[in-house]
Amino acid sequence: MGKGDHLGEFEQLILLALATVGDEASGRQVHEEIARATGRDVAVTAVYVTLNRLIKKGHISAGMGTSPPPGGGRVKKLFRLEAAGAAALRQLRDRFDLMWKGAESHPQLRALGGRQQ
Repeated sequence: MGKGDHLGEFEQLILLALATVGDEASGRQVHEEIARATGRDVAVTAVYVTLNRLIKKGHISAGMGTSPPPGGGRVKKLFRLEAAGAAALRQLRDRFDLMWKGAESHPQLRALGGRQQ
């Protein structure tokens, strides 16, 4: 992963939310999953700005839905996690797991006991 490829915390949350919600997720679904999983109140606009940034990085793709939602309205833009995004998440997880293995011997972390859920 090069310097320009670094994923920030919010980008990671977006990718994880997409992986959780599944293919063809709307921005609103991504927003709701982040709020549900983290308890964070994030701006919907921040989600869309980050989704667009992740498209430019090649981690996700977007397309238009096939039909308007029930009751009318506009066709939604839908997002999909791409192989590059999944690989970036896996690489980050592997790096953090490796660092945690080394850090778990620290007295302060040992005092906390097992992994917090």
